[in-house]
Amino acid sequence: MKALTDLLGRTPWLANADLKMLAGPVLIILILSMMILPLPPFILDLFFTFNIALAIMVLLVSMLTEKPLDFAAFPSVLLFTTLLRLSLNVASTRVVLMEGHQGTGAAGKVIEAFGEFLIGGNFAVGLAVFMILVIINFMVITKGAGRIAEVGARFTLDSMPGKQMAIDADLNAGLIGEAEARQRRREVAQEADFYGSMDGASKFVRGDAMAGLVIMGVNILGGLLIGMLQHGMSFSDAAHTYVILTIGDGLVAQIPALVISIAAGVTVSRVNTEQDVGQQMIGQLFNRPQVLFIAAGVIGLLGLVPGMPNFVFLLFASLLGGLGWWMTQREQTQLLDKAVKEVPQAALETPEASWDDVQLVDTLGLEVGHRLIPLVDNRQQGELLTRIKSVRKKFAQDVGFLPPVVHIRDNLELGPNTYVITLKGVEIGRGEIYPGKWLAIDPGQVSGKLDGVPTTDPAFGLPAIWVDPKLREHGQIYGYTVVDAGTVTATHLNHLLHRHAADLLGRSEVQRLLDKLGGENKALVEEVVPKVVSLGTLQRILQSLLEEEVSIRDLQTILDALAEHGAGQPADAQDLAAVVRVALGRAITQQWFPGQTELHVIGLDFNLEQVLMQAVNSGGALEPGLADNLMQQTETALARQEASGEPPVLVVPARLRALLARFLRRRLRQLAVMSLMEIPEDRTLRVTSLIGGNNR
Repeated sequence: MKALTDLLGRTPWLANADLKMLAGPVLIILILSMMILPLPPFILDLFFTFNIALAIMVLLVSMLTEKPLDFAAFPSVLLFTTLLRLSLNVASTRVVLMEGHQGTGAAGKVIEAFGEFLIGGNFAVGLAVFMILVIINFMVITKGAGRIAEVGARFTLDSMPGKQMAIDADLNAGLIGEAEARQRRREVAQEADFYGSMDGASKFVRGDAMAGLVIMGVNILGGLLIGMLQHGMSFSDAAHTYVILTIGDGLVAQIPALVISIAAGVTVSRVNTEQDVGQQMIGQLFNRPQVLFIAAGVIGLLGLVPGMPNFVFLLFASLLGGLGWWMTQREQTQLLDKAVKEVPQAALETPEASWDDVQLVDTLGLEVGHRLIPLVDNRQQGELLTRIKSVRKKFAQDVGFLPPVVHIRDNLELGPNTYVITLKGVEIGRGEIYPGKWLAIDPGQVSGKLDGVPTTDPAFGLPAIWVDPKLREHGQIYGYTVVDAGTVTATHLNHLLHRHAADLLGRSEVQRLLDKLGGENKALVEEVVPKVVSLGTLQRILQSLLEEEVSIRDLQTILDALAEHGAGQPADAQDLAAVVRVALGRAITQQWFPGQTELHVIGLDFNLEQVLMQAVNSGGALEPGLADNLMQQTETALARQEASGEPPVLVVPARLRALLARFLRRRLRQLAVMSLMEIPEDRTLRVTSLIGGNNR
């Protein structure tokens, strides 16, 4: 019932909740009543008119929606309209056979009008028109729409895993929130349900066409027998009367059926855009003056051929040529207006240099080539601007402070599709994207190949291919992670923000964090800063945590640890950072081992551990041979750990943690080095990969 109320609810005067609730039950009662109870001709006229009006409404709604899911109730509407037509056929058949001997007006004015006026009272013409309508509906429109719905349902189901991966990738990158992710997953499921329902619902119309043929045969044969045997009519009179009534009845049912079939074809054959069908057709058929000029030339040449209807052909050639000329003039005017607006006014005089001419270095910058300007232009609703805002918000929620604003500018020295990400004026990342294309990233388990431009994902270095939009769903079916150009840049920026988080945390950011915490716990802030540590020392402690991807969201725990262990101690940032890491041990463990009680980690061989302890006691310097051997064995152990799907975490004694973290993370940034003191007591350690010995 909800499907019908959704359709009727689009009409303002039916927007009342009570009326919408009654629409479904009332329609069912009407359908059953028409099948069982005899109806007078006037009531039949009302229902036939309502059926035609309903078909026109469905067609208009299908044409004015911008995507199929906007009319998700269509399969159910298709079922109800089919049942309504069949019930009208049953009711009209009863009247035709019972009252047909009284003349062609016995079944109502609507049937009489379709039988007499539309076909001129000639039943041979009526039969031909009726059969043509049935063939068009059954063989062309319904069959094509059913095939499109079948293929659409198949491809939608096949592409669902890829679409879900794309949604998860956007969510993990911070481009969308949980609510939007749930909404997009729901739309993916609804799209599959819609095309599957349309595939089955198209069978209703095909069955309706077959039922129309059967009903027509029953009415003609039954009418002839009843007219001649019961009412004493001659064969010619009975044939004229009952055939006209039957054809009128058939046309009244088949024309709305044809309209509904057209609506089904329009709904399933459209491509998702921000425009309805009419806007798509006009905008894409008449957007190129060259096409109109060529068409005008061809029609004009045909109009000059002797024997052709010259006037009509030359008239259309003139109309097409005039329309093409008008569109050309309009484009030139628009380009001229745009050029005038973009020309800067010449300076009347050169002012003296001032401090306003001094340009400070932007903390974060994004430079783009000229083809990427639409992605970052507010006037053109650049999608990358919105995604950068989402990345900054997600970063603040995960890491614990708000990164600086990204200053965007164009750089004509860059390639047209190149962008550069800078940190304090220094390039930290570069990539190349193609607006209008999609990047298919190979996560390592794809089942097919795509045609496109091979490249590398700028964020994680994975092999990828730039493909046309039409290959997007194919890529998702093959197992690629397919994202648009804006998402590629936003993901790259998000990756670099996390990697350089320590460099982004300045004294002003630290002071704002203290001010925010001071609003809730002013005493703690005043006790620690500057009595225990200075603002600069606290900044270095937080930067030390960020360098190893430890969130500083729990600032209260950090200050509590400093207040407890920092008083009276030398203000060495590295030693205090180690104290803070112990206090944050449960959060760090949860970050790498969410919900796990047994922690599978990388460990040190006992002999290697003793050698490293001696190095620490003697000043912390590693011999070159020992350093190379340690790095190679760590790379081997890390590869074993990642191959088994375990987190890349090395657990060492507390005295070795700082030394190994500084040394190993220079090359192996994905490695996390934790001390035994940071592991909560309720967690169990299991060494699954060993550095300096055999794997356990």
